Amino acid sequence: MKHLMTTLTGLALAGTMTTAQAADISVGGKNFTEQQILSTMASQYLEGLGYDVDTRSGMGSAVLRQAQENGQIDLYWEYTGTSLINYNNISERLSPEETYERVKELDAEKGLVWLAPSAANNTYALAMRADDAEARGIHSLSDLANAINDGEALEIGLNAEFYARDDGWRPLMEAYEFQVGRRDVSRMDSGLVYQALRDGNVDVGLVFATDGRIPAFDFHVLEDDRKFFPAYALTPVVRQETLDEFPELEEQMNALSALLDDETMATLNARVDVDRQTIERVAQSFLEEHELL
Repeated sequence: MKHLMTTLTGLALAGTMTTAQAADISVGGKNFTEQQILSTMASQYLEGLGYDVDTRSGMGSAVLRQAQENGQIDLYWEYTGTSLINYNNISERLSPEETYERVKELDAEKGLVWLAPSAANNTYALAMRADDAEARGIHSLSDLANAINDGEALEIGLNAEFYARDDGWRPLMEAYEFQVGRRDVSRMDSGLVYQALRDGNVDVGLVFATDGRIPAFDFHVLEDDRKFFPAYALTPVVRQETLDEFPELEEQMNALSALLDDETMATLNARVDVDRQTIERVAQSFLEEHELL
């Protein structure tokens, strides 16, 4: 009887180990707040599912991508536009859906699998103070163009790079069919644009869509209703070999990806950059809130 109990106990433990599917998965991340939050969140989430995770965050974009191609990193969060433009050298303007499908196809040839994209798109955007946007009835870039064409005087704050880029300010004006004179455009460092907009020194400012200062400063991001800006959809990317070994990883990471959008990422970024909470705590509280930890 004792021998039978020992055998049954051993079988039960074996079943538990099989369910947990302890694994060695390396999770990478880039060297800015959003990426550090995501790499930490993915690591905590996967550890909670029973994986043995090695986290390697704070890497440069090109180094991280090379590490994944070389098999040193199994999983990290990438942006569709970054892969399209920087890693695959595609310059044509594509819709968000086309961008995703193109990088998914191109990177599959390199043994990388793009999972389900989130609704978070860390691309360029134009923003206004929320109360000012509401008072002026400007909610989209078409609304902005109409206001300017109707003679409304608006001061625009841009960084110098976007002002001069071949795919920047001038093409944006052409796409939305409006004109702003040089005297009404202030060029400054990106960080100063946020301050100038917050303080009322400009009426419209260039921002990054998931920056934590957007909710912290109560900005309203104008809808890019003509889809001018490139898509930078935040997406988990995993090595095909890793996915072959742990096929359940796809459904697990897709469940996490489905919870992320621009507002969510901006709020999480603000908790770190504005409220000075630790990255670990921000990631953990998000997972707990959604019952993933």
